[in-house]
Amino acid sequence: MLQTTNTILMIRPVNFRMNEQTAVNNYYQKPMGDVLPVAVNKKAKEEFDAYVNKLRSFGIKVIVVSDTDDFDTPDSIFPNNWISFHQNGTVGIYPMFAENRRHERREDVLHVLEDEGFVIENIVDYTAAEAEDVFLEGTGSVLLDRENRKAYCALSPRADESLFIEFCEDFEYTPVVFTANQTVNGERKAIYHTNVMMCLAETFSVICLEAIDDKKERKNVIKHLKETNKEVIAITEAQVNNFAGNMLQVRGADDQLFLVMSQAAYDSLTAAQIKQIEKHCPIISSSLDTIEACGGGSARCMMAEVFLPKA
Repeated sequence: MLQTTNTILMIRPVNFRMNEQTAVNNYYQKPMGDVLPVAVNKKAKEEFDAYVNKLRSFGIKVIVVSDTDDFDTPDSIFPNNWISFHQNGTVGIYPMFAENRRHERREDVLHVLEDEGFVIENIVDYTAAEAEDVFLEGTGSVLLDRENRKAYCALSPRADESLFIEFCEDFEYTPVVFTANQTVNGERKAIYHTNVMMCLAETFSVICLEAIDDKKERKNVIKHLKETNKEVIAITEAQVNNFAGNMLQVRGADDQLFLVMSQAAYDSLTAAQIKQIEKHCPIISSSLDTIEACGGGSARCMMAEVFLPKA
């Protein structure tokens, strides 16, 4: 099983803005003050295009599908929350917390991938869980160690434990469950997505251990990472606030590995942390300031990894 891919699906936004429906438990979203929505949308598109061009310049294959005007989908730029692609030809479709995000799920995206020569054998659809107010937001909620068949999940209003266990049974992963918190106005509150505070690469993991308040849970997570020979690179809660946990390792030209992150994430890292990461692979960073502020997500959230087999 491969842990990294050289093919990424990205959705170009049409009406990007701060989504009021996700802001209730995504504490990373920030109002843009006096900036007009049309200006926010324009800036987000510019950041998106520059990011895609940068990825392609390193030989990473990016399949871009444009969002449509059919529905109000301000968060369509984050496709990894509603879909995941697997090496055996299976596609996972996931239940979303925010009602307006459910419109992001589009069958035509699968047709685009098939037109690119990818084979889809099977679709596992968990969206019926929405009727029970049960959610699991794709590879935002679930971090997959595809090589070692372990799945990590920080429980939150958007990541239900029983549905996560069901996913692990369906896809044959060992579940690693914990709770990750952040301080919001002096209170400890669940971090909405696992991939905000943790990144899994082939030979290392970047993780905010101080977010895992329960010492037993923290020890268990470290145990699973060490068992799979991953170097643990710890980041702080302040760095998580700059999206330093929201990174993804991908393959570029000549199978070269890269760790992709935003410029804000890169700027928040210490020289020692950068050195630790660069022992494993070079870093690619791109400015995503508007997308991060309004969307409360960053570089990793924007990339849905394509592991499907080719025809």
